[in-house]
Amino acid sequence: MSLIKNRAAVGPLHCHISLRANGKTLSSVDEMVKALRPEEPLHCVRPEVISNTAAAFRATFNGKVLYAVKCNPEPAVLRAVWDGGVRHFDCASISEVQLVRRLFPGAEIHFMHPVKARSAIREAWMLHGVRDFVLDTGSELTKIMQELEQQAGKPGLFIRLRLPEMGAAINLSQKFGAEPEAAISLLHAARSLTDKLGVAFHVGSQCLDPAAWRDAMQLAGEVIRASGVRVDVLDIGGGFPIAYPDMSPPPLGTFMAEIDAAYNVLQMPWLKLWAEPGRALVGSGASVVVQVQMRRGNMLYINDGVYGTLADAGTLRFRFPTRLLRTRHSRGAPDTAFGFFGPSCDSLDVMHGPFLLPDDVTEGDWIEIGQLGAYGTCLRTAFNGFDRGTLVEVSDGAMLETAGYELPKGRAPAVVKLPTRM
Repeated sequence: MSLIKNRAAVGPLHCHISLRANGKTLSSVDEMVKALRPEEPLHCVRPEVISNTAAAFRATFNGKVLYAVKCNPEPAVLRAVWDGGVRHFDCASISEVQLVRRLFPGAEIHFMHPVKARSAIREAWMLHGVRDFVLDTGSELTKIMQELEQQAGKPGLFIRLRLPEMGAAINLSQKFGAEPEAAISLLHAARSLTDKLGVAFHVGSQCLDPAAWRDAMQLAGEVIRASGVRVDVLDIGGGFPIAYPDMSPPPLGTFMAEIDAAYNVLQMPWLKLWAEPGRALVGSGASVVVQVQMRRGNMLYINDGVYGTLADAGTLRFRFPTRLLRTRHSRGAPDTAFGFFGPSCDSLDVMHGPFLLPDDVTEGDWIEIGQLGAYGTCLRTAFNGFDRGTLVEVSDGAMLETAGYELPKGRAPAVVKLPTRM
């Protein structure tokens, strides 16, 4: 089992593990569970799913694709995104910048957090070749220019625009973004300081409405026109959704059709489009296998929870696809709605679901929980000492397909020889 590595959940950005051998992945989740009988969470990465999804998104979007590293910085996931042809990375911290640069010396890195430490700005520019920075205030613009005033060349400057509520599962304009009037002033101030001026926005995470991008692009166009300056790039952010048991988004092509139509309405043919998908590329590319430690009625005590991989199942009450795995014989019991208790002693460590599983599930059974490639493993903590886990690569498909995220027929992912791995 040389391909399997135990890893701690603390500081996942600092633990880079090569999980492949001779370019091959491990076998199926079922075979791994049968062989390992894991008593700690088993994190299952599906590199082919991620690579194919990344390639499909690139083939559908008429612009530059930046992977949002915060969504899942696991090196095995980043390599799969790279295999799908993505060469640009949206980083939000200097740790993410360092990680991407170590893994991919030739990658283009963009520092897209609106508030950055001065030391992070300097290091990103001088050591890692980062040239693009986002901001949403005049003070941040001053900070960037002060830290880079002794450096050769001009930074790319992107003004983050605040949006109204767009109906996404998570609103990302409450914390960041300049109001339109402020954005117009920032565009004026930044134009003479850069050779690459951009407007950026984010409609919110897991946004099911394709029209949200249309409306946001219309607002961005109004801001650009009112500024009277030439803008080179429009970064439409992320937020592209995937399917969950109670969320069925329209096909990816519907989103892209709205974006293409909105772009045509702008009548700015020089304007380049960027996007920052995260969940859309990797959400279906990972799962976790947990073990049932006790059953109390229709509540199952499992060995992962809201302080681990299942934060969104608790805090946001997301439902995830589930299936029962066990080596003993099943009598074919009907499905029943269950909730989960996590392993910590905190009474908030609960996931109501409902999660559908055979009614005869019992202590010792394993449950695979899917669609956890986004904001799963990277949110794990060491609370109560429940920080153990094993990460493996498997060849299974997605537990739940999202329409339009399949690789177009006749096209293979852009598999490129990787740089030296850490």
